[in-house]
Amino acid sequence: MYVCVCNAVSDRAILAAIDEGAHSLPCLMDRLGVATACGTCEEAVREQLVSRLRQLGKHSLLEAVAA
Repeated sequence: MYVCVCNAVSDRAILAAIDEGAHSLPCLMDRLGVATACGTCEEAVREQLVSRLRQLGKHSLLEAVAA
C-alpha cells in the first residue's frame, strides 16, 4: 500500500529502509522522499517508524522519533 502518494513510496519500502538503518524521520525523508512534498503522509510514516523500532527493540530511539 502506498503511504506517500506524492513520491509513490509503499509501506514495504519504508519498512525495508528502517530495517536497513533509517531510524529517524529525516533519514526516511532523505532516503525515500517521504513527507517532502505535501506532508500528508508524515504522521503515517512516523507511526510506522515507531512501530518498527519497537519490533526491533530499538527503544532508545523512540524518544527522538516522538519529538
